[in-house]
Amino acid sequence: MADEPLTIYSLRMPLARKLILHVPVSDEALLADFVKRCVADGVVLIAVFGLGCERVRRTIGALAVSSEIHESFYFCTSSHPDEAFDDVVDTVRSCEFEPGDQFEEIRL
Repeated sequence: MADEPLTIYSLRMPLARKLILHVPVSDEALLADFVKRCVADGVVLIAVFGLGCERVRRTIGALAVSSEIHESFYFCTSSHPDEAFDDVVDTVRSCEFEPGDQFEEIRL
C-alpha cells in the first residue's frame, strides 16, 4: 500500500509487533539475526509474503526452535505465496493481539 511506510530493517528502532516480510530475501544468512531481533522486540506475528515464502517461513521456524530463544517466547508465522498484497495486509491487520497493534513491512 502506498500510504504505509516501508520499514528498512537496518534502522535501530524497535520492530512493530506484527511484520510482513517480503521475499525473496537478499541474503538468507540475515534471517538468524532477524529472528533474534524479532524476539528481542516482542514481535508476535511474521507474515511472509511472495514466491518462496513457505520455505522462508519454515526456515524462520527452525531458527526460532534451534536458537537460544527463551522457551516461554512464541511468535506466529504465516505464508502467503498466492495472495494479493492487500489481502495479506487485511489479514495482518485483523490479527490483533493487543488493541492498536501496528504492522511494518520488512525487506532483508
